[in-house]
Amino acid sequence: MPAAAQLLDQAFHALANPTRRAVLERLGKGPGTVSELAAPFDMALASFMQHLQVLEESGLILTEKRGRVRTVRIRPKNLERAARWLVAQRDVWEQRLDQLDAYAKELKEQDDAAP
Repeated sequence: MPAAAQLLDQAFHALANPTRRAVLERLGKGPGTVSELAAPFDMALASFMQHLQVLEESGLILTEKRGRVRTVRIRPKNLERAARWLVAQRDVWEQRLDQLDAYAKELKEQDDAAP
């Protein structure tokens, strides 16, 4: 599997979880410490760290440790890759729906023209 496809798979895997999506939404406002990011969730810190690990392995976030504080930042470029794929799929389906609509109109016109 090409590396780009694997990164896309990892991104969608990471985005499939509501906790990880919430973390990304929060990081859209700016960097945060692990403690700040974990605060809204009712789970053990170890469990929350697993979510961060999935996000980091998918390339959607970057963590940096200074002393005892770990700061997390979003990596928008890697998130944009998933967004571009979704836009491309939407374009394909819009084109297919336009073709289906044109075909349905053609069938209706043929039906209306029949004796």
